[in-house]
Amino acid sequence: MATVVLVTGGTGLVGQAIKHIIETEPAGSRFGKKEGETWIFASSSEGDLRDPEQTRLLFEKYKPTHVIHLAALVGGLFKNMKYKSRTLDEKILITFVIQLTFLRENILINDNVLHASYTHQTKKLISCLSTCVFPDKVEYPLDENKIHSGPPHESNFGYAHAKRMVDVQNHAYKEEFGCNFTSAIPTNVFGPHDNFDLEDSHVIPGLIHKCYLAKKNGTPFVVSGTGKPLRQFIYSQDLAKLFIWQLREYDDVEPVILSVGENEEVSIKEVADAIVKAVGFEGHYSFDTTRADGQFRKPASNKKLLDLIGPFEFTPFEQALDTTVKWFLQNYDTARTGKN
Repeated sequence: MATVVLVTGGTGLVGQAIKHIIETEPAGSRFGKKEGETWIFASSSEGDLRDPEQTRLLFEKYKPTHVIHLAALVGGLFKNMKYKSRTLDEKILITFVIQLTFLRENILINDNVLHASYTHQTKKLISCLSTCVFPDKVEYPLDENKIHSGPPHESNFGYAHAKRMVDVQNHAYKEEFGCNFTSAIPTNVFGPHDNFDLEDSHVIPGLIHKCYLAKKNGTPFVVSGTGKPLRQFIYSQDLAKLFIWQLREYDDVEPVILSVGENEEVSIKEVADAIVKAVGFEGHYSFDTTRADGQFRKPASNKKLLDLIGPFEFTPFEQALDTTVKWFLQNYDTARTGKN
């Protein structure tokens, strides 16, 4: 029987990385395209997943046997509401209003995709969660058993609870209907096709864009904070391989953290140094130590992953960053920079 893999959110960072791996790895290999497989990378233009009827029609159109669910409502709403120009009181109010939007709309998206996967007898569904699902106050390192052991950080409780509910629904669908639904929890992802918008990007794409503009305009490159905090960054194309592995070889409802090891944490200063080198920036470069650093480290264990997948070679950080910077420079006019 033919295999049809539907990737929701297929035009984003992780979806495009999966597409790249499927198209470039040797056919029939562990991560390459298998005989009889069809991969569909769906975008929001093909259907609003908040709408159950549009979700049903998308599944009717492609009749997927397998689904990788990446689609989500993420942080762009703050930019749309001109968040930075607001007063402190307005920002506090907007934050709590936005939390409800993140909660409701992501619950709608996830519920529709999971229910359509059930009604269309999808053989396998993997949903993408986030490390924000973990409790605000938790013993480190993070592992798969700590998701529901306390409330998430209040700054993104709406998104976090919506993502947590996917794990709850996966268990419910398995218990009631025997569905093969599971989830993945990536750490900090970066790579080509990322969101480089300075107003709502994550740290690596934001710093890449900022450094590029500093070089272009002959201005200083200033990084917020001391540069000391440590983070686990995973290259999108490595993560893509792990999603493909999970789709084909992992059949348990319990989620899996997809990450480099704790021993591969990188400081923000090391990130900035690597970006300066990759961009070729030769101007004034400094850290604004008056700005808050945030949490020093939030390590997550990848022990379960490595025990299951066996030997896996992650791309060295500087190599992955260099590839990402080159992609950004070559695709600046069409990349997600907030200018287009």
